[in-house]
Amino acid sequence: MATAVSAPATSKPRSSKTESYFDNKRRDDIRQANILAARAVADAVRTSLGPKGMDKMIASANGEVIITNDGATILNKMEVLQPAAKMLVDLSRSQDAAAGDGTTTVVVLAGSLLRRSLSLLSAGIHPTVVSDSLHKLSLRAVDVLQSMAIPLELSDRDSLVKSAATSLNSKVVSQYSSLLAPLAVDAVLSVVDPDHPDLVDLRDIKIVKKLGGTVDDTELVRGLVFDKKVSHAAGGPTRVENAKISVIQFQISPPKTDIEQSIVVSDYTQMDRILREERNFILGMVKKIKATGCNVLLIQKSILRDAVTDLSLHYLAKAKILVVKDVERDEIEFITKTLKCLPIANIEHFREEKLGFADLVEEVSIGDGSKIVKITGIKDMGRTTSVLVRGSNQLVIDEAERSLHDALCVVRCLVNKRFLIAGGGAPEIEMSRQLASWAKELKGMEGYCAKEFAEALEVIPYTLAENAGLNPISIVTELRNRHAQGETNAGINVRKGQITNILEENVVQPLLVSTSAIALSAECVRMILKIDDIVTVR
Repeated sequence: MATAVSAPATSKPRSSKTESYFDNKRRDDIRQANILAARAVADAVRTSLGPKGMDKMIASANGEVIITNDGATILNKMEVLQPAAKMLVDLSRSQDAAAGDGTTTVVVLAGSLLRRSLSLLSAGIHPTVVSDSLHKLSLRAVDVLQSMAIPLELSDRDSLVKSAATSLNSKVVSQYSSLLAPLAVDAVLSVVDPDHPDLVDLRDIKIVKKLGGTVDDTELVRGLVFDKKVSHAAGGPTRVENAKISVIQFQISPPKTDIEQSIVVSDYTQMDRILREERNFILGMVKKIKATGCNVLLIQKSILRDAVTDLSLHYLAKAKILVVKDVERDEIEFITKTLKCLPIANIEHFREEKLGFADLVEEVSIGDGSKIVKITGIKDMGRTTSVLVRGSNQLVIDEAERSLHDALCVVRCLVNKRFLIAGGGAPEIEMSRQLASWAKELKGMEGYCAKEFAEALEVIPYTLAENAGLNPISIVTELRNRHAQGETNAGINVRKGQITNILEENVVQPLLVSTSAIALSAECVRMILKIDDIVTVR
């Protein structure tokens, strides 16, 4: 006989003194879902960290294939739907903008910090406490990094080349780092303005991709390169010395009506007259151009009508004027900045003072029948430079361009903030060691949180060892031991599979890459921790 005890029908109003129970289950679930989604993204790129990292093949819906191990490229191409996971994609993008390199590192770090945060939250610590202690820790970590940094002078070209080579070593084109690293350094140093040495605009370095050859054929051109042939249908010149170059934005072709219409010509004399007028019109333009002494024309691409016709090419060839047509509109600014000339929008404004001057403009044949146009020896050239990237197929060229961009960014970082630190997981272990001893001085929950997050930084050396096929646990333990003995620059030498002084191995990176990685990943994790609900609105 079971007696059911029914609850009183009218619940007594609770006294304000007793604690009321709030259901926090939903908030915890959402936090956990966010953290797990973000960690899944971090784990996706984790295997491509470091010089022995794997590459990812990204196949898009339209059949385009990309092979890369650049964290920012991988995450940009991924279709991430979960909002918190999208924050990690934005994180790698902002690291790409701030430093240009370390895009994989920053995501792996954030993933590790999130994993530790989850264990702290499940231990019952309030998210705000976790978030605040992470903020303090990130500030302290940046101080530790700055105390390890080695100052650098821009005249020290070897150190700049070493750091660019370290950036290239983890890329698909790592075997060409001895060629691409000095090239990247020379390119950046040639566009640095001595008046504003900390402002480097990478748009002043134009990368021209040309299929054919190998990456070994990549070269730096002090001048301009066009991935086009000279328009010489009528037998015009393909090489001009002491060139006077004009950039024109009008067309050398007979005028058309502004609106779509057809003209009916009924009499053959009128037909002759139209053709004669066209000839005179074009001849008049060519004479005006020739009168200024101009002998190289760069013609902007036009969508309204043909930039040049066969007739105008014939007259230009007779006048010994070299023609490069279909110059893209967005290249005009770069060209005029390099040549120190002005773009000409109308034939009436064609004057000699608007021309640029160069020693040589020539069409160069580069193997397999393809040709490019080079302009070299430009008189009082602007602070720009061009890089001609070659490769055996499109995938290699694209990856070489991305790798070169990362190397250029590394050199730019060093120009902006002239400090180097060791690579190979050395700074992370040193930070982890110093922060763990600092955590012991803190009181209460903060000390506990700081200890967890200090351990989270070990994910970088752990992953480096794991990707290189070493035993991560023994390597990281040995690394900790060496750092405890005072060897602050001991790091993982992936090539030898052991721990060495990483500075002697020339594995160096800019301070800015590491400091921004720590600051940005901590900021992103704090933001994810602060979210306790997702509200969808229509």
